Amino acid sequence: MTEIPPVIGKRKTAVAKAIIRKGRGRVKINNRPLEILEPELARLKIMEPLELSGIRDSVDIDVTVRGGGVMGQAEAVRTAIGKALIEFTKDKALRDRFYEYDRALVKNDPRRKEPKKYGGKGARAKKQKSYR
Repeated sequence: MTEIPPVIGKRKTAVAKAIIRKGRGRVKINNRPLEILEPELARLKIMEPLELSGIRDSVDIDVTVRGGGVMGQAEAVRTAIGKALIEFTKDKALRDRFYEYDRALVKNDPRRKEPKKYGGKGARAKKQKSYR
């Protein structure tokens, strides 16, 4: 169990790249410790795969995340960490545990914003016509 290649996690327009290696339990997101990450809800969401795996104190994780908003980035980081832990440990039982808890820990969420079309303000909204 040495360093593995970077693992990618995505959510909406946020993309996170996680690198995991043996260590002492340090988790850094964009070179900032996880403990000082705000808002707290995003921090708790990111910590879920670490708590479920039970190997938090034996690995160091560095995550780089770009794009999207705060919660989109948190979801992307969470997916990247979950996938990295599975790949690092090569444990099928851990993968099954993640999948049972929340599928988003193992698979990227495929949903994206629908593009705007002509004739209106958004993807589905159209200019109304009354004929009167």
